[in-house]
Amino acid sequence: MRLFAAIVPPAEVVAHLDRALRPIRDDALNWSRVAALHITLAFYGEVDENHAEALTTRLRRAARRCPPMELRLSGAGRFGRAVLWVGVQGDTERLRRLADSAAAAGRRLGIGRESGRPFRPHITVARTRHDDDLRPYANGLAEYHGPTWRADELVLIRSRLRAEPDGRARYERVAGFDLEAR
Repeated sequence: MRLFAAIVPPAEVVAHLDRALRPIRDDALNWSRVAALHITLAFYGEVDENHAEALTTRLRRAARRCPPMELRLSGAGRFGRAVLWVGVQGDTERLRRLADSAAAAGRRLGIGRESGRPFRPHITVARTRHDDDLRPYANGLAEYHGPTWRADELVLIRSRLRAEPDGRARYERVAGFDLEAR
């Protein structure tokens, strides 16, 4: 199964972002489904059942060592010409440490991959269908500031590629782990 670790914003935060996206949303881009929005901490790729169980144990341990954090979606940008994203502010150093721990949990089991890039917390909101210019979309969201929320759970998610009728991936929650350190 294809797995990744993430922080999932609460429904009211996602609804606020959805309202901000409406004025710029059009058919030129593939927009992420609102119900699927998340902050990816670590991507593991294909993981067999035995490794998935061990990964669950390691992620639970990582979550216990991390306190809840205050986060806020804010600003926007793009990765090259393919991905439009909304940024994350707040306890980003704590979020980075949790992402490092989630990635290390996979590496210790021989799963996941090193991206070689520094962690940049974000939510992917759209991808290009062709070679569309994402600058107008990023500019349209540049001043976006969502509500602050308390992130208190690390989630392990399964991704089923092309499982939706429109060909998009379907995300299924595998397990959630409370952030507990004080």
